[in-house]
Amino acid sequence: MADTGADAEAQDQLFELRNADGMKVTISERGAALVAWKAPDRYGRQADVVLGYAEHEAYRDNQVYLGAIIGRWANRIAAGRFELDGQPVQTVVNDRGNHLHGGPQGFHMLRWEGVADDDGVSLRLVSPAGDAGFPGQLEVCVRYQLDDRGALRIDYQAISDAATPISLTAHPYFNLNGGIADVGDHMLQIDADEYMATDASGIPLARASVSGTAFDFRRPAAIGARLCWPDQQLQLAQGFDHCFCLRGSADGRASPLREVARVVDPGSGRCLQVATTEPGLQFYSGNNLDGVRGYAARPYTRHDGFCLEAGSFPDQLNSPQAAAAILRPGQVYRQTTIYRLSLQ
Repeated sequence: MADTGADAEAQDQLFELRNADGMKVTISERGAALVAWKAPDRYGRQADVVLGYAEHEAYRDNQVYLGAIIGRWANRIAAGRFELDGQPVQTVVNDRGNHLHGGPQGFHMLRWEGVADDDGVSLRLVSPAGDAGFPGQLEVCVRYQLDDRGALRIDYQAISDAATPISLTAHPYFNLNGGIADVGDHMLQIDADEYMATDASGIPLARASVSGTAFDFRRPAAIGARLCWPDQQLQLAQGFDHCFCLRGSADGRASPLREVARVVDPGSGRCLQVATTEPGLQFYSGNNLDGVRGYAARPYTRHDGFCLEAGSFPDQLNSPQAAAAILRPGQVYRQTTIYRLSLQ
């Protein structure tokens, strides 16, 4: 069931999705963001399992992308440059000389137009040609649905009037203990044999095997313990901020919807399962949360939340898989990612 309410100060509609078990999800028109997800623990105690701002106005300057939909291009493009049909394209740069997450005025900052119905909420956005340097006018629709099994389904569609790159993702920060501690005790599992090692600015250098490294989450491992490993990649990023190459996705193209990750918080018993059609999954351990003021009385600190962002590979536009990330007139971009909350 979906309800709407108006935030008079920010002038953004908020939409509340509920299921039969009392779970509540709140979506904002600002950044099409997931701003709250209240769910019970094993003792029936409700808590918000995503990080968010205390004042909705703060989503207008969402520098750490709390809960937002990211576009046109999620993740990084080296120097903001790539070639499209033999022509050079220069996008805005906003992260150590690279393009990141659509630039400083990306989709996460914009007001989407939302409409609720009995099954969920749909949010639409038109990105004009030249937006952040990208060609073509892009029309995007993102739809959220919450079912009685605790699955929050996010369906994306987009069309363009000219060839343009596209990689959309959702950027919720999860903390399954409801914020009473950081996410160090969370047990993470990712269905990937390889990850992308990066340089100091987060640009991929090469695919690397996870075997024998801090990045081997093929079996569940505690996030906090892995953050302590003496790994140069972790030192460069000050934690995890790396794309995992999901099984069956070597060419960078979408795959059938399948479960790719699972996280369990032993204390609360909450379990998060992630399913997606996408080839890559960026695991980010909240390395830059220091000082961000959210729901809690104290500001957030490093590793107070984690992200699992499904999308194309970072800098895919400068790789042999570039063609898989180009949307052309007459085509429809589609993606589905599902976050499901349950109890152990």
